[in-house]
Amino acid sequence: MNAVKIAREQQITFLLAVGGGSVLDGTKFIAAAAHYDESVDPWEILETYGQNVKSAIPMGSVLTLPATGSESNKGAVVSRKTTGDKRAFMSSHVQPVFAILDPVYTYTLPPRQVANGVVDAFVHTVEQYVTYPVDGKIQDRFAEGILLTLIEDGPKALQEPENYDVRANIMWAATQALNGLIGAGVPQDWATHMLGHELTAMHGLDHAQTLAIVLPVLWNEKRDTKRAKLLQYAARVWNITEGSEDERIDAAIAATRNFFEQLGVPTRLSGYGLDGSSIPALLAKLEEHGMAQLGENQDITLDVSRRIYEAAR
Repeated sequence: MNAVKIAREQQITFLLAVGGGSVLDGTKFIAAAAHYDESVDPWEILETYGQNVKSAIPMGSVLTLPATGSESNKGAVVSRKTTGDKRAFMSSHVQPVFAILDPVYTYTLPPRQVANGVVDAFVHTVEQYVTYPVDGKIQDRFAEGILLTLIEDGPKALQEPENYDVRANIMWAATQALNGLIGAGVPQDWATHMLGHELTAMHGLDHAQTLAIVLPVLWNEKRDTKRAKLLQYAARVWNITEGSEDERIDAAIAATRNFFEQLGVPTRLSGYGLDGSSIPALLAKLEEHGMAQLGENQDITLDVSRRIYEAAR
């Protein structure tokens, strides 16, 4: 909270976030907290999802790690190590007033962060796409285009780190995945993110690593309610058109898991040295944070979350 204290004391009028999603999100929190009621713990911003934020210090962003889309949206996720919490908030007051996206800045990223960025953007996209049909043809095609681009250029970004066109496509895909465009007018899930946040807070895993762990098993668990969109995803993204419906869904989930693994991102808890013994504690945190009815249908209860975590071992 020292940055908030300095911003208040020095009456800072503009903030510039230079970095990836964590830097941007932290700056958003500072921007909002600096204008927040000084008699209240700024953490309340996260506990109330930003609903009481009335103003914030204006901010801009220079992106160096394409992944979260935070440079182009009003959301932020912040961790508090002292309590083991990772919470999100949204406010139009923390939307960056500009974003500089230069692919050259990404050339020297470590391979782990490149892979994380691709997985993050991929899961952001499917959280708004693999739900249930509402005849949102344009939104579906936007989402499918992002996914196909990530599948095509994600591995290339690892193989050819200074390929400008590849880096530009990855950077643009990550921004488009979470700037509000593809989610307009369609149902959204976000359960994978909520379950993943608890893994990050408790075990320190990278955000994208937790998404790669949770997504495949969540899809398998919710295959019936997501059936139509999983079949569409199988056909349009992976060109899987043969076999029974369940066989096609199985193949699409397997293709997704394999894609993450090929990027070097393990998709099981065991891949990170975790045996699942913390599942009761993870569920307790979900309950504490009011995450007992997740998903586009609000039908992912704590019992369902338990099954998902257990299947992810």
